[in-house]
This record gives sequence, C-alpha cells and structure tokens, in this order.
Amino acid sequence: MRIGLIGTGRIGSFHANVLARHPEVESLLVTDPDAARASGVAARTGAVAVASADEVIGAGVDAVVIASATSAHAELIGMAARAGLPALCEKPIALDLAGTLGALREVERTGSVLQLGFMRRFDAGYTAARAAVRGGALGRLHTVRATTSDPAPPPAAYLPLSGGLFRDCLVHDFDMLRWVAGREVVEVYATGSDAGPAIFRAAGDVDTAAALLTLDDGTLATATATRCNGAGYDVRMELAGERDQITVGLDDRTPLTSAEPQGPPAPAKPWPGFLERFAPAYEAELDAFLAVVRGERANPCDGREALHALRIAEACELSRAERRPVRMTEIAED
Repeated sequence: MRIGLIGTGRIGSFHANVLARHPEVESLLVTDPDAARASGVAARTGAVAVASADEVIGAGVDAVVIASATSAHAELIGMAARAGLPALCEKPIALDLAGTLGALREVERTGSVLQLGFMRRFDAGYTAARAAVRGGALGRLHTVRATTSDPAPPPAAYLPLSGGLFRDCLVHDFDMLRWVAGREVVEVYATGSDAGPAIFRAAGDVDTAAALLTLDDGTLATATATRCNGAGYDVRMELAGERDQITVGLDDRTPLTSAEPQGPPAPAKPWPGFLERFAPAYEAELDAFLAVVRGERANPCDGREALHALRIAEACELSRAERRPVRMTEIAED
C-alpha cells in the first residue's frame, strides 16, 4: 500500500523509518513545512518528498500518518476525512475540546477511520497489566499509582504550544488508567507547581503536577508528572488489589535507585526519553494501523477514546485553576 506521512520532526522521522521498511508499505510519501527536513528523511528512507499535505492527500495514497505540529492536527484530520482516507494521528486531536469535537464530528460525518496515537496501548507491560486486571488476578482493584517523568524540560518555545502538562504529558496516563482498569473517572482533584525553571512560569504552565482521580467503582488513582527528572525518563504504573499488586515500567533501565542497603543499584543505562522507552510500542501501533487500513482488525484507539482522556486533562486544569475537586459531569462531552 501507499502511505503518506505528514510531518518529519522527531516522531515523524521515527515513523518514516518504520514505514519505509514495513513489508506492507510499497511506497512512502513525506512532507513537512521544513522542506529540507522532509528531503533529508526521504533520502535516508527511500521515500518521496512532496511539497504539501494537499499533495500527499491528492497523490492516491491509501492512508495517512499525521505527525505534524499539534496546531495542524484538526485541519489535517478533516482533510483526510473528506478524502476518505484512514488516518493515524499523534495525540492530541486539538488542544481544546471545541477543536477536538469539531474534528471528531467531521470524521463521524464522513464515516472515515481515525486512529489516535496513544502508543502505550501497544506496550507489552501495559498490555499485561490490563490482562491481569481484567482477568481478576489482582482481585478487587483499590489503588493505582501512575507517573510520567521527563528527564529535562522541552524547549521554551514548545511550552505555549503544548497545552500544558496535563494535556501534553499526563493525558497518556489518563488514557492508560481507563484502558487498563476498564473504569471511568468520575472526579479529579489536581494541583501543580511552577517552582522549577522560569520558562514554565512565563508560559503559564507547571513543571510538576499531581492529580487524585476517583473511578466509578471507588478505586483511587494518583497520577504525577514532572519535566525535571534528572535521573532519566521514568514511566510507571502500579496497580494494587486485594489479592496481588503489579507494576508496569520496572526493569533494569528504570531511573530509580533503592535506598535500602541490599536494594538494586542505580541503572547503568537509564531510559533517556520516550522514543527509546516506547520504540517497540510505536512500531506495534503502526503495524496495527496498517492492519486497520487493510480491514483486518478493528480500530484499537478511535477519536472518542482520545476525547475521554482529554476531558480528564481538562478537568485537572480546571481543578488546578480553581483549587477544588471537579466532577467529570462539568466537562462537555459533545
């Protein structure tokens, strides 16, 4: 099949490498506002660089992968939908509910396929945790602890465009909470700190955040995140039930050192970032998308799933701003 890739930045370049060597991909077209960057990716992967997203969509491709700047996601989703092309789009659909809902309505009106890039759904650890919870191995689930910690802040110019720590970072944990536990969040209480680098205060964002989430069966979950975890990239989820407890993301590269005399030492090679940590999951996600395009499997993460996670992030932002618990019924669904 012929695939179009829109956006050749860090994640787009990774996708290009995977798609170019995939046995189901006969040809790959790439484009980026930075033409030189697109040409470089094309030269390295054997793809063909074209001038614009319009040219990609009009070239007779079978599907598109959207890895552009977030501000362009909703428009590109609409373009693909109107052309009847299945699309895999990196999260988020948009940085606000109005933009997200508008894009979803267009997808639903045209009956096209939109898969959202929540790659953790394809990670072996999260998949095993989901099976353990759904299969009853933990007994009644009572506590979930999730964390996402970046080793260093992103560029200052990125922060005003990111949507903030809850929407940009913790949204993955919110998606995993729903996907692994199989329950819905009914209330959140969230806070954040901007006590770190001044770039966060300048952007009106926080560098560290925490949320307490209540699920519809009474399970309590905490989700924390920081942009300033100097030990390395740390993504984990702990799930505790009446019968057993398990953790996702604990291996010999987890940037965590035991303070116990007999505890394990610091990792020799801690995870440096999300691409290294989740490379197999990203590859599995693209493989799943191509199977969806071929009609061989159902969509594993449609746009409405992304909306649920964004609504939780929106509730957390409202809670942080107003310093109060927020019920999910306060956040628009449609």
